[in-house]
Amino acid sequence: MMTIARNLCLERIAVTVFGRHASALHGWFPGVDIRADLGEAGLADNLARFDLVIQMHSDRPFDGLHRLHPRVVLLDRVCRARSPDSMAVRLTRFCRDELNLTNADKSNGITAPAGLVHRRHPLRVAIHPTASTIDKCWLASRYVRLAVTLRDRGFDPQFVVAPEERDDWTHVERLGLTSVSLGSLDNVAAWLFESGWFIGNDSGIGHLASSLQIPTLSLFMRRGLAHTWRPGWGAGQVLIGSTYLPTGRLKERYWKYMLSVGKVARAFEQLRASFA
Repeated sequence: MMTIARNLCLERIAVTVFGRHASALHGWFPGVDIRADLGEAGLADNLARFDLVIQMHSDRPFDGLHRLHPRVVLLDRVCRARSPDSMAVRLTRFCRDELNLTNADKSNGITAPAGLVHRRHPLRVAIHPTASTIDKCWLASRYVRLAVTLRDRGFDPQFVVAPEERDDWTHVERLGLTSVSLGSLDNVAAWLFESGWFIGNDSGIGHLASSLQIPTLSLFMRRGLAHTWRPGWGAGQVLIGSTYLPTGRLKERYWKYMLSVGKVARAFEQLRASFA
């Protein structure tokens, strides 16, 4: 959504972004008015001062926005459209075709604070083994074996998870692997910006890494989801776990078993070769 915000700002249109994750990264988006989540209390009054309200999904974070404001644009149809394009490209097209921003591009304007060095640690591989729902997650044991494989090849794989998930991943330290404790999303962004590579599930952290131009390898359960939600800003590849499974139910249940450690390691080598 910061892609839309940036393109509007470039046309000197006043934009306010509300969101927990965006507000945690407000220092990475200079010149954009970013605030914490809006609450249900007084929502209509808070929205009244805006000429237009744009929300990604029809029912979240707020359901029934059309009853609270005369000009609401919901982007569910952009997400659901049958298209091989990523959301980064789809939202750029939305800016051009529906907001009439003729010079729109897919950059979201993220800018690293002074003092950080892009890919300072070229052998560091950020591994993000979790996601918003368990069905999106490749097997934890295979992530660990992948990390050992990468370490044996001279890389420095490091696991990054949310603070509330950290206790589930400290066991990797017994194998001599690193599980970083970063706390805020701002710290995660800084650490990613200085990492060499990213491997992870379909997740927001993958999009953040891609926005920061860190080469990404993203693991998806289904091709359709990958077309829509793959990280679409920097160099990257996606790996589909359910290519040979016949139905949606089987794909969602068994995709993670179909992806071997060797297959993911080979995809990472292909990513490295394409980025060289």
